[in-house]
Amino acid sequence: MPIEAPVAPKKINLRRPDIMEAVQAQVLSHYRSELVERIRANGHVLSADGLTIKLAKEFGFCYGVERAIDLAYAARKSFPPDKPIFLLGEIIHNPEVNDQIRNLGIQTISNKPTEQEMARLHSDDIVIIPAFGTEVATRKKLEERGCVLVDTTCGDVMSVWKRVRQYSKDKVTSIIHGKAWHEETKATSSQTIASGGGHYLVVFTLAETDCVCDYILKGGDKGEFLKKFKGACSEGFDPDLHLQAIGVANQTTMLRGETEEVQRRLKAAMIKKYGEAELDKHFRFFDTICGATQDRQDALEKLLREPLDLLLVIGGYNSSNTSHLAEMGEARLATYFIKNAAKMVSDKVIQHYDQHVQKEVETRDWLPPGGITVGITAGASCPNNLIEDVIRRLCELRGISVQALLAN
Repeated sequence: MPIEAPVAPKKINLRRPDIMEAVQAQVLSHYRSELVERIRANGHVLSADGLTIKLAKEFGFCYGVERAIDLAYAARKSFPPDKPIFLLGEIIHNPEVNDQIRNLGIQTISNKPTEQEMARLHSDDIVIIPAFGTEVATRKKLEERGCVLVDTTCGDVMSVWKRVRQYSKDKVTSIIHGKAWHEETKATSSQTIASGGGHYLVVFTLAETDCVCDYILKGGDKGEFLKKFKGACSEGFDPDLHLQAIGVANQTTMLRGETEEVQRRLKAAMIKKYGEAELDKHFRFFDTICGATQDRQDALEKLLREPLDLLLVIGGYNSSNTSHLAEMGEARLATYFIKNAAKMVSDKVIQHYDQHVQKEVETRDWLPPGGITVGITAGASCPNNLIEDVIRRLCELRGISVQALLAN
């Protein structure tokens, strides 16, 4: 019986100068903010009539997000208006941006398409892979169907994939610090098992890391261990076998300090179990935190050293990198994680996301009277126009004109 040749993915060049010139103009019209650019030029600070606004030095769109958006817009520009274009889930984790993508006529299907959704796709249909990437099995199905893929996967994510594939090749289990339910971590996990024989385990918290360390050192009830990590480990995962040689990787948008602590604790457990001289046989680690994520965390850390009365963190509630910025702020002062300016209902009421209860809550008397300094940052998937909206709303609530701020 003849062996079928692998399906070659169909590719298209969307980076032609004529397309990108038109795309840049459209993207700027949707997301640019002259006000934010003015504040940047003013040392990231504006002050007037008792209100001082301080922007973190790094915030908002990163290169990977900009690239993903550009490619989605370019796909729509490159094909006739009646040509169907599909997007796997969300291009990035920002509701306003995803609304704009839908307004272009790009249809959304699940990030892991159902059989019914797959049946809607035809050969030569355009499918956009989001910035987080997609699972290996999903990509294979799309290629087999003959779809043209517009791959916007972030380069930093693909760097993690390279690491975990090498772990699997070397019979090393990937311990992934991340959120097992997040699209990026699912995509990374799928890379570890793509060639067969690889394994992974996802740890989200330091408490889960300690549980893994305890099992490495003392063993334990395998059934209880697997129950605890259900949905966060590879099929056939056996902690007695697959924790003997481990390599740490991470979702690129996690807190660097926490990822470093995960690897420190796992490394210490392996040294205690096997000895320093044998460590290289049992433990590996590579720094795979996204540079843009780290830049935004570092900039916020610097901002938090300055006197602030409150912090506003702007971004999608399901954005991992934005949620970590909010965590950093909450540890130091009153912090409100909002997705847009409309959440600032009045100077008395703000609606904001509470990560502890995982829902939007309402807080009263959030905006103090008198002279105040407000810090502002935004996640890597938040466009500048939304940041401008928040600044304008803040001024409105204090009865201050933006022009007055800019004049000082």
